[in-house]
Amino acid sequence: MLTSLYVRQFAVVEEAEVAFGPGLTVVSGETGAGKSLLVDALMLLAGARADSGMVRAGSDRAELAAEFDLAGLPEALDWLRQEELDDGQTCQLRRVIRTEGSSRGWINGRPASLAQMSALAALIVEIHGQHEHQALLSRQHQMALLDAYAGNEALLAQVRETAKAWRDAVARIRTLSGGDDREHQIELLSHELEELDRWALVPAALEDLEAQHRRLANAGRLAEGANGVVEMLDGESEFAIGRALLRAHAELSRLAELDATLAPTLELLDSAQIQVGEAVDGLSRYAQDVELDPERLAEVDTHLTHLHDLSRRYRLPIGELTAKADEVRERLAELEGAGDALDRLGRERDRLRQAYDAAAATLSKARVEAASRLGATVAGLMGELGMAGGRLEVSLERAEGDEPDPQGRERCELLVSANPGQPPRPLRKVASGGELARISLAIEVATLGNDNIGCMIFDEVDTGIGGAVAEVVGQKLRALGERVQVLCVTHLPQVAAQGHSHLQVAKESDGEATRTRIHALDAAGRRDELSRMLGGVEITKETRAHAKKMLDRAQG
Repeated sequence: MLTSLYVRQFAVVEEAEVAFGPGLTVVSGETGAGKSLLVDALMLLAGARADSGMVRAGSDRAELAAEFDLAGLPEALDWLRQEELDDGQTCQLRRVIRTEGSSRGWINGRPASLAQMSALAALIVEIHGQHEHQALLSRQHQMALLDAYAGNEALLAQVRETAKAWRDAVARIRTLSGGDDREHQIELLSHELEELDRWALVPAALEDLEAQHRRLANAGRLAEGANGVVEMLDGESEFAIGRALLRAHAELSRLAELDATLAPTLELLDSAQIQVGEAVDGLSRYAQDVELDPERLAEVDTHLTHLHDLSRRYRLPIGELTAKADEVRERLAELEGAGDALDRLGRERDRLRQAYDAAAATLSKARVEAASRLGATVAGLMGELGMAGGRLEVSLERAEGDEPDPQGRERCELLVSANPGQPPRPLRKVASGGELARISLAIEVATLGNDNIGCMIFDEVDTGIGGAVAEVVGQKLRALGERVQVLCVTHLPQVAAQGHSHLQVAKESDGEATRTRIHALDAAGRRDELSRMLGGVEITKETRAHAKKMLDRAQG
């Protein structure tokens, strides 16, 4: 339910905030005052295209915001949770439009795209009138409306679940069978597994192989380098470290005889001589043991080459090839042992197909019966709403394809003939905005808000009618307002009198600027506004009495 609407610097409205309650709220005002601005604002908040002409002259931007209570709209709450835009049981839509034509939107204070705002608005508000933003024009929405009217929720859920289970079984069969060429898949996977098992290595083994490759590829340099270090440590040169340590040890020994405090340092030199000797022995053995093995180097090089080729082929790091081998092995085993599973899944697929056919046939029958009832009911209401001889047909066409469809076997199209002798045409192609608004009203009254929308808006629904028909329109709107929140922009007193609440839009001017004000009327204000709507320029005592009587009768 819409609880409030705020507009600032929007068209001729400088700033206004309007609170809304349940039931039917009517909006009236003189021609040109801007009665439809509230509808335009909600359209923009619902994702409609904006332009700079919507910004009040002299301002750099227009601001719009609406708050909704979503307590009775679980689908809208679920959508907000899925989009991570939820904020309790309420929701705020906000949009800013700038003079250069750009705009930004927010849902519950978080930036949102116009597509997101449109998707959410479709779940909480429905606008009827001379506008394109009407969920009722969508064939999918028409089918949902028919199913809600028929009470097909349980049947539709069964059809959806069975169709999904059938598709899951078919997908599983396709996976197990390897598509169109199972034997070719098995042969290919066997070859892949053979290669991976031959060359792929676990991380520790891969690290060891790479170390071997480095050692074998540099064997000559390693042996030469080790011998060179031995010569530096214990060679014949007078600069060899071993000879220098020996001379240093002899000199320090003599000094230690003169000063005993040098004894610990002498011990360090003893230790250094021992460690240098051990290093020399180790390096000498290493230089002798280093292998110059071209054959082993070639084997290791070949192994690494295959690993890099497999890495490029599977687009995986070399260290993850063993995991890929396990994956291929599992897939191969699945295909090779798929016979029993395929037989079982085939039987399950056939069982689900039979269950779907039965459920879809039952749903189709219920839809056909409901379509006939809905058409007759709406046709009767169209006569009451000034379209005598008009009729509505609910056309159910078989959906394309033979596979189980989650929506059932048919698609829905509402066909309307507004005048006798005219062939019925799709509702989405009806040209007259006034006729379209009244047809929409007839459908909504017939279904009594079964489409689970929190707020319905009718803009100029009474265009082209008057007298008794206008009173009937008002009564139907009031009846609809008993079920859902309804906002109606009207210029007829017969309709305005039926409102549970009344907003007046008035244009004011100080000679320099023109502003539009929106007022919530009390009982006396409603009587005066009805008098203006009845009497025109001159309002007499009789006009006021007539307005009071009309208002008392409607509210009583």
